[in-house]
Amino acid sequence: MAVPSEPIVRRKLSAEVFARLKAMITGGELQPGDAMPSERELMERFGVGRPAIREAMQSLSQIGLLAISHGERARVLRMTPRSLFGTVDAAAEIMLQTSPDALGHLKEARIFFERGIVVQAAARASADDIAALEALLRAQRDALGDAETFIAADMRFHRRIAEIPGNPIFGAVAEAMLGWLKQYHTDMLIWTGKENLTLVEHEEIVAALAARDPVAAEAAMVRHLERSRALYVHQTG
Repeated sequence: MAVPSEPIVRRKLSAEVFARLKAMITGGELQPGDAMPSERELMERFGVGRPAIREAMQSLSQIGLLAISHGERARVLRMTPRSLFGTVDAAAEIMLQTSPDALGHLKEARIFFERGIVVQAAARASADDIAALEALLRAQRDALGDAETFIAADMRFHRRIAEIPGNPIFGAVAEAMLGWLKQYHTDMLIWTGKENLTLVEHEEIVAALAARDPVAAEAAMVRHLERSRALYVHQTG
């Protein structure tokens, strides 16, 4: 019986350096906030040239583990759910621009996600959470006629609901999806009076949360998102 061919592939030097630097961070040798060793120190430690060090550090920066500033030593970052999703923002933007179906899929995913979040929020919302949402409603009401401010307040409202269950991944996912959708939001709502409808729908969601009624909260959120999904469209020149 013939033995399958399994050639040994030598990794690039930068890939080996990346693995070692990542191990220094994940293993605790370097803590969030620490400055990385200088390029010269790393070159001597690993026995490689400057290009391999720089390429590896750029790769660490791209996944959110390092902050690189010109003229300063790179610093280790604390990985959080928000920083994790932030690393895919550029890729998400390209996907939405180049895939005809991606925007519809994102809107559908948002509804699936937020209807589940609001059910948990109804069970866990505190008086402070409800007060914060009511303050955001007032800010939105004050922004009637100002599309940019109104939409920003709308996004804060949905992010705040996602934060109520206390799972930081929920808030990070909500912030990421809202950010990806933002550029596709049409300002037509300001001219068609739909901003008032948005306020009414938001008030219904808050009332259901205050009443700790998960069924009503889910129904109100789904009505709101199903209606407002038409506001996110690919712009044409």
